[in-house]
This record gives sequence, C-alpha cells and structure tokens, in this order.
Amino acid sequence: MITLNKRERLEWQEGLTVQALLERKTFTYPHIVISINGIVIDHDAYAETLIPDEADVRVIHLIAGG
Repeated sequence: MITLNKRERLEWQEGLTVQALLERKTFTYPHIVISINGIVIDHDAYAETLIPDEADVRVIHLIAGG
C-alpha cells in the first residue's frame, strides 16, 4: 500500500511509476510537484521513477494568484 497526500491508501503494484499514478488518479493540473518519502521528483523523471511499496507520496498542485 502507498499513502497519497496523507489521507488516501492505494494498492501498490510492482513497477508503479509516478506517471502511472498520475494517470490512474487523473491528475490533470499543468503544474504539479511530486514527492516520494520527502524527496521531490524531477518532472522529467516521472515516467521512469518507481514508487516503492509503503511510500508516502505527495501530489502538490501549484497555483498562482495575485
């Protein structure tokens, strides 16, 4: 199991990548920051970064205001 944003528990799957998780959860915001166990993942590495079992994953939507 992985924890998403400190509240949702999701079934972990072998080979689960950051990109696959974003698609599975249908996150569509253009500016997102992902961290796994406190480590920020570079956007260019989403497709190749594996999420380990029991990971704490945070998906943060960046917004701008004025």
